[in-house]
Amino acid sequence: MAAGQAIGIRVTDTLAALRPLAPFFCLYVTFGATLGFLSGGAPLILRARGVELAEVGLLQLINLPVGLTFLWAPLLDRLHLPVLTHRIGWIAAAQGATVLLLAVLSLGAHWPLAALLALAVAACACVATMDIALEALVVETVPAERRAFVASAKLCGASLGGILGVGVLVGSYDRFGWHGAVLTCAALDALCLLPILFYPEAQRRGAGGRPERWSGSVARLRVLGGRVLALGAYFAAAYLLGGPNTLALLDLGVPLGQVGFLTGTVLPGVNLVMALAAGGLAARFGTVRLIGFGAVGILASGALMAGACAGRMADLAIAATVLSFVAGGFLGVPVFNMIYRWAQGPSPATDYALLFGAAFFAAMPLRVAAPALAGWIGWPGYFAATLPPYAAAVAWLAVAMDRTLRADRMDVR
Repeated sequence: MAAGQAIGIRVTDTLAALRPLAPFFCLYVTFGATLGFLSGGAPLILRARGVELAEVGLLQLINLPVGLTFLWAPLLDRLHLPVLTHRIGWIAAAQGATVLLLAVLSLGAHWPLAALLALAVAACACVATMDIALEALVVETVPAERRAFVASAKLCGASLGGILGVGVLVGSYDRFGWHGAVLTCAALDALCLLPILFYPEAQRRGAGGRPERWSGSVARLRVLGGRVLALGAYFAAAYLLGGPNTLALLDLGVPLGQVGFLTGTVLPGVNLVMALAAGGLAARFGTVRLIGFGAVGILASGALMAGACAGRMADLAIAATVLSFVAGGFLGVPVFNMIYRWAQGPSPATDYALLFGAAFFAAMPLRVAAPALAGWIGWPGYFAATLPPYAAAVAWLAVAMDRTLRADRMDVR
């Protein structure tokens, strides 16, 4: 009886600890599901139909608003919408607009491609706006020592959303059809908005700690600019090395269904597990060392992909892709937790949009050009060429993060 009571108490304590993360987790599910559905399955489907790699790369433009949020993020910091509290008001408005756009998009199965692309980009802009408002809410209301848990919830939710948006909706496309699949995504977005409406933003404002001090606007831009450059180099190099893996698998003759399973189920599943474990791993090994472990795995997977493509070894390429998924999982929580730390400025929505959005935007030309580059030099040469830039970029990011961690330890003393 005592053992049973102890287990019950532990379960209750665990649920109590996880409950505050539920509103964040739900919104991150919609982030992953919506973007996964809009931009995750289309490149694979079109490539399987014989579309050229250069044209497939253009579909990355659907994600363009994610990199442009810094243009309108200052409005989210300055303006308060009526009825709801500051950040939650913007979250509700952006998420509501996403639901409406998806409802319209569900009617366009036979509309011109340009119209569908425009609606998809607009929906992505709304999702990205919701995201920066949510991240500002995290910075302002979640204590620094608990943000790693929020980063885990972010990656877990986004991973589960990817499973739903790509693995389920795209995988069940033959049954759902265009109308049913898009409407299902819209319904998920509406349902997952509800928990955040009850989040006590006003009571918890200020719990995130004092904003990072700056000696002036010029100093702020100089420090933040260096961090944006480090993140931009990392995002670009990480995509160049790992992003086109699934396209290479298709060209090696791996069936579309198997590639879709890897992208829509294995990848988000691995990310889900790694996000759950990353907090404990970081506590045991340290943030910078954990990034080093992940980087070594990514480099090994890239070298294996180069060899697999040279030898036309599809099974080895699949193994290398899975290794890339696992190794990349080491980096997600530490990187986003540091972005939260760096966004702890006077305007967190703007800071986050610059740190993540501007860095993502800086990497966009390479994301678009990567498939065309691979088609020009061939997959073996492509993967070999991306190894040195990745090693340099992840080293730069690790140094920037270590500098911040050392400064924080000095402040505590």
